[in-house]
Amino acid sequence: MRTLISTSFVSLDGKLDPTGGDPELHSTKWTFKTVEFLPEAYEIKGREQEEAGALLLGRASYELFAPVWPGMAEFARYKGLPKYVVSTTLTEDDLVGDWGDNTILRSLDEVAELKDTEGDPILVHGSATLNRALQEAGLIDRYHLLVFPVLLGEGKPLFSDADLPATRLKLVEHEVYANGIQKQVYDVVR
Repeated sequence: MRTLISTSFVSLDGKLDPTGGDPELHSTKWTFKTVEFLPEAYEIKGREQEEAGALLLGRASYELFAPVWPGMAEFARYKGLPKYVVSTTLTEDDLVGDWGDNTILRSLDEVAELKDTEGDPILVHGSATLNRALQEAGLIDRYHLLVFPVLLGEGKPLFSDADLPATRLKLVEHEVYANGIQKQVYDVVR
């Protein structure tokens, strides 16, 4: 069985992407406009690329990353990894041709089937709606969080607010950087 890892830049108030307030911080701009850049704070991102066996994305994140990531040197290893996009609306014609194997999954049942295969970890980048659905379905095994010292207010939350039983987490790695970013790696306790 493969490990499903949710990896996110998240604000202290649990947001992935602000939707209100300051338009200069929309999308991923908040991550580099709210703190000083320190390369050591992003070490985990390089490690994730080396350990990953596949990427799992929601439709919106796929449409954001697919036109950009294939040509970026810092994401070179992702180009050769299989990508799985969870969407009920995308078609094969919507998939990019220069980013390795891309497969559309139509349901969380298909994600569960993918998890049941052998292989290296599956990473979920961004994908706010997908992350919440995966959490609600009990499919996430580990969280890799870079928590930024900022309160974004209105925005897309990482975690579901559904009335679910508590999910216990075990802290397996953490570090605090000089710019205030906290690395927090948690395993889901089953």
